Amino acid sequence: MSLFKRIKNERMAQKGRASPFHPPQRTLMGPGPSDVSPRVLEALGRPTIGHLDPEFIHLMDDIKALLQFAFQTRNELTLPISAPGSAGMEACVVNLVSPGDTAIVARNGVFGGRLIEMVQRCGGTAIAVDDDWGQPVDPNKIADALKAHPEASVVAFVHAETSTGARSDAATLCALAQEHDCLTIVDTVTSLGGIEVEVDGWGADAVYSGTQKCLSCVPGLSPVTFSERAVDRIRSRTTPVISWFLDLNLIMGYWGSGAQRAYHHTAPVNAMYALHEALQMLKEEGLAAAWSRHARHHAALAAGLESLGLQFLVDHEWRLPQLNSVLFPAGIDEAAVRRRLLAEFDLEIGAGLGPFAGKLWRIGLMGSSCNQRNVLRCVSALESVMAGSGNGSAIAAANATYVD
Repeated sequence: MSLFKRIKNERMAQKGRASPFHPPQRTLMGPGPSDVSPRVLEALGRPTIGHLDPEFIHLMDDIKALLQFAFQTRNELTLPISAPGSAGMEACVVNLVSPGDTAIVARNGVFGGRLIEMVQRCGGTAIAVDDDWGQPVDPNKIADALKAHPEASVVAFVHAETSTGARSDAATLCALAQEHDCLTIVDTVTSLGGIEVEVDGWGADAVYSGTQKCLSCVPGLSPVTFSERAVDRIRSRTTPVISWFLDLNLIMGYWGSGAQRAYHHTAPVNAMYALHEALQMLKEEGLAAAWSRHARHHAALAAGLESLGLQFLVDHEWRLPQLNSVLFPAGIDEAAVRRRLLAEFDLEIGAGLGPFAGKLWRIGLMGSSCNQRNVLRCVSALESVMAGSGNGSAIAAANATYVD
C-alpha cells in the first residue's frame, strides 16, 4: 500500500472514531444520584486489581465492617450487591420468598408496588396493604393484614419512599412482624446515611440500600444486610432461588470470612474503591452528625421554598429531610422550570411519579449534595425562574434558619 493511501485510510478511520465524552458539571438535587465527592471520584480512578487478589479481599472485609457501621448491625452477612438498589431489593425478595409463600407488602408509593411485583414473580402471594401516596405506612393496617393472613412469612415495606419523600415507622413495623413470626424486608435506599437506620435496633431481617443517594457514591452497588434468622431461612430453602446471580447461598462463598473465597462473579473493583471511600467519609463525619446535617439543611430549604409559595406533600412529622416532594401553584409549567434550571443553572431536580407526575418536584438533599451552598443555589434559581427575576426573599428566608 502506498504512503498516500495509508495516510488517507488513517484519516478516514479517525473521522469515524467517537469523540471522548466530557459530562457537564451539574449540581444534583434530584431523587438521585447525588453529587459525588472528589475523594470518591479519585478513589474510582485508582489502579484496577483482580477481584480475588489478596489485597482486594482485605478491602472487601473493610467494606463489610463499614457497612455494618452504616446499617448499625452486627449481621455477618453484610455486603454490597454488584448492581444498583433494585437488585438489592430483588436479592432480598428472591432469597426469602419461595413459591407458595405469602408476603404482606406495604404500598404507599412506586417502590412498594415494585416489591409486590417481585413477590409475585417468585411465585408468592402478595397481600397489598395500601396507604395514600405521601402518607407513611399505617401500622394498624399491617397488624390487621397479619391477623387476616396467619400463613404470611414475610412483611415488606419501604422505610423512605423515594417517589413521595415519606418516612415510615420501621421499628414499629418490624416489631409487628416479629409478633407474628414473620421476617421483614426493608427498603432503606433513600434513608441510609440520611436519617436514622438501626437494623439491629429495629430487629429487621433483610435490608437493602443504594450507593447513589445519601452515601454519595457512584451508582451501581446495593448494600444489603441479613439477620441470622434470614440466613437460616435462605439455607433451609427447599426450592432453588430463581436468580442464579442473586442466590445468596452462592454469594456467601465469595463474601465469606478469611482469605479463601469461592469465585462467584467479577466484582466491580473500582466501584468498590469508591464505596469504601464514601463509607470512610460517613464514618469520619459520624452518623449522628450526618443525620443532623440533613435535618439542618432541609429546614433552610423548606423556609426558602415556602417563601416562594410552595408547599410540601408530606406532613412535617413524616417528611424525609433528604427527599422533598414540593407542590407548586397552578399555572406553573413544571417541566419547563426543570429544563430552565438545568440549562441556565446546571441544577437538576426531579419530577413527580405516578399520580403526582406533572404535579410536584422532588428536590434531593442527599449526602454531598446536602450543604448550604446547594440550598441557596436551589432556592435562588427557583425564585429567578418562577418569578422572572429574583428579589432575594427566598435566600433571606433560608439564611434566617442558619442564623437561628
